[in-house]
Amino acid sequence: MQVGNARYLGESDLPKTLGIFPLTGVLLLSGGHLPLNVFEPRYLALIDDALKGDRLIGLVQPVFSEEAESPAGNPALCQVGTIGRITTFGETGDGRYVIDVSGVCRFRLIDELPQTEPFRRVRIAPFIKDLSEPDDDPSVDREGLLTAFRSYLDAHKLEVDWDAVTRTPNRKLVNSLSMMAPFSPREKQALLEANDLKTRAETLVAMTEIVLAKAFGDGLKTLQ
Repeated sequence: MQVGNARYLGESDLPKTLGIFPLTGVLLLSGGHLPLNVFEPRYLALIDDALKGDRLIGLVQPVFSEEAESPAGNPALCQVGTIGRITTFGETGDGRYVIDVSGVCRFRLIDELPQTEPFRRVRIAPFIKDLSEPDDDPSVDREGLLTAFRSYLDAHKLEVDWDAVTRTPNRKLVNSLSMMAPFSPREKQALLEANDLKTRAETLVAMTEIVLAKAFGDGLKTLQ
């Protein structure tokens, strides 16, 4: 997989430990792009550290129970996150960084290391299969996905460049829609943890249909 100026072909191209940026309700997937406005000192330190090395950071959600804590007393983390590469970087002049993070692959959190830096660092096991995921996985129900997406747009009176959407390869289409979808943190995590692209597409369609049914009921039929 090519991400920015770097190629990630196997486990040897990926780190065994990773500084992390915990973000609730934020989803980054392979091939996706996430703009971030960074201002907290600990995360400014995280970005500085990444830029001195491989430019890789981990994006992961805190768990959904406020009572859950890590051994160090920090909020506990979900067990699956995403390795992201900083592909653009800018300074604002008022102490902030504006960056773009591109998704490399998912990782499973093995354990958290003792904190010796302002930010948290974890030991990870990357999802190596993400690196070789085909752009046009034929197992994806593309027609069903586009139907659900069109229904959502129509229901909310939104417009997109439909020609561009129909030209988008399956992997980018599924992952981009999953990242953009206005779902809860738990639902975002379910999309992240889907076993493969086909399952993620099916989960995305099911979630979209539930949202539309709750909002419009029988009126949904007139939108399809």
